[in-house]
Amino acid sequence: MAKVLVTESIAASGLDLLRAAGHEVEVREGLEPSALLSAIVGANALIIRSATKVTAEVLEAGTDLVVVGRAGVGLDNVDVDTATARGVMVVNAPESNILSAAEQAMALLLAQARNVPQAHAALVQGRWERSRWEGVELHGKTLGIVGLGRVGTLVAQRALAFGLRLVAYDPYVSEERARHLGVELMDLDRLVAEADFVTVHLPKNAETVGLIGAPLLAKAKPGLRIVNTARGGIIDEEALAAAIASGKVAGAGLDVFKEEPTTESPLFSLPSVVVTPHLGASTAEAQDKAGVTIAEQVLLALAGDFVPFAVNVAASGVSEAVRPFMGPVEQLGRFFGCLHERVPDSLEVEVQGALASERTDILTLCALKGLFATSTEDPVSYVNVPQLAERRGLRVRETSTSSPTEYVNLVTLRSGAHSVAATLTTGPQGAPRIVMVDDHWVEVTPSPHMLVIRNDDRPGMIGVVGTVLGDAGISIHSMALAPSDEGNTALMVLSVDAEPAAEVLAALAQSSGILGVDPVRL
Repeated sequence: MAKVLVTESIAASGLDLLRAAGHEVEVREGLEPSALLSAIVGANALIIRSATKVTAEVLEAGTDLVVVGRAGVGLDNVDVDTATARGVMVVNAPESNILSAAEQAMALLLAQARNVPQAHAALVQGRWERSRWEGVELHGKTLGIVGLGRVGTLVAQRALAFGLRLVAYDPYVSEERARHLGVELMDLDRLVAEADFVTVHLPKNAETVGLIGAPLLAKAKPGLRIVNTARGGIIDEEALAAAIASGKVAGAGLDVFKEEPTTESPLFSLPSVVVTPHLGASTAEAQDKAGVTIAEQVLLALAGDFVPFAVNVAASGVSEAVRPFMGPVEQLGRFFGCLHERVPDSLEVEVQGALASERTDILTLCALKGLFATSTEDPVSYVNVPQLAERRGLRVRETSTSSPTEYVNLVTLRSGAHSVAATLTTGPQGAPRIVMVDDHWVEVTPSPHMLVIRNDDRPGMIGVVGTVLGDAGISIHSMALAPSDEGNTALMVLSVDAEPAAEVLAALAQSSGILGVDPVRL
């Protein structure tokens, strides 16, 4: 059971999932920063939305943290770099509110075109102002979509139904993908010069902050209207207010602001501006999806499984073919680490067989996770093992080949000194097997306590090992042995029912014919 701290409101369905899994859920909304530092102590997971600031100080206080979950999309309130360095996974729910956000963009687009909020406000105040709030049609106009990701794509699909010509700026989208969506790609300067409306759907980062500022607005087509439901700060609000006041820009519809919450902006006094208080994800459906999605991601993280929406894990999605190998390869990494006195200088992860046609970068993380678990007191997770490898000077190489082997699939770890390999048995269960140690072909089931023994290849050696272990009250559960290619030495791999004490290992090492003993703890 883990402790999950929830500091902002999420759907009850998400909280119920966490409780049903047996975890302790503590809901403490509205915590001041100092109170959060106290509350985070002992928590294994932290679930937030946009208001809670997960700073380096918070992460350092949360010494037991495994995962931070943001029930939404943006992560500008989380210090992801510090979380990564500490091995804390950061996850979000990137697809939970995309439909709601796209619909909010369309709502603001229509409000801008037809002055709906302004006309409503005038009428309820007793003024019938038909001529003042004359609008424009969308049909035949050009819509510039800045960012053609998930939300931008949904907006494009909906905008086509209004008869809009679609142009877009997104350097990461191919011409073929854009054509499929009915969108013409162009640079940002040309886009603002041709568009009648612009809608922003970019992430907030160092490249996008202030992207739409005075220099770009000066190049805009006269009468441009701008909508932003992405993130505040991408548009320079002062520059936009000046462009609207001068008449260069006809109006704007904004759901997000540089500082939130906010009740003051130079834009608020302009009659052609429509504003909403970050309502893009504020639908019952989006909130329910966000709560359930983030609970599912947190449950996976707490269980040590791969998390699809982890933003700081350096691996692609995991296919159903690769997933069963994750646990065995992590065990293989532990086994491999136990054969070394210290972290080796190099690690080669080789995937052979049918598995080589899949994306297997997650298996490298699994191997590293197992390896470092045997050699460091630092937190070790899928998140920070690439950093640990770089810090230790470990050179990591990945290779794969679909060439057939004796096994359908085989994963091998190699350094200059040692090598190990594992596979899964065929059949519905797919049981893990260690099948090679230091180029000796063996087959043994991984178990919590194992021994790798190198010995002279002569009669009686199994008896020597069995006698020492038997005298210590240790039973052998399974054993595999193989001679070396030269024929004068051999290797035994044993599974035993208890961890051998130091004196037992010493007795084995001192026995006649024993060349080396490596305890393995999985």
